[in-house]
Amino acid sequence: MANKHLNLTIDINTYYEAKRLVPPGQISKLFSKFLEEYLKKKKKEQLRQQLIKDYQANTKNKELQKELEIYDEAIGDGLDNEEK
Repeated sequence: MANKHLNLTIDINTYYEAKRLVPPGQISKLFSKFLEEYLKKKKKEQLRQQLIKDYQANTKNKELQKELEIYDEAIGDGLDNEEK
């Protein structure tokens, strides 16, 4: 994997605490791992928000709802309708 250098500005107390707790030479790896995890969470949240937005758009789509009703009637699997 190719590496890029990055300059960061962090709180002085955070810096000293990291120097105290993280083994020498590991801060860069730790930050890289943290950033990877953060980006994964961000992407997952963006996908979740997009899915919600798309679902809401589909529930408002009258044509799609009508097609789904026709499809459900044609299949007759009874998943949406409880027998009385």
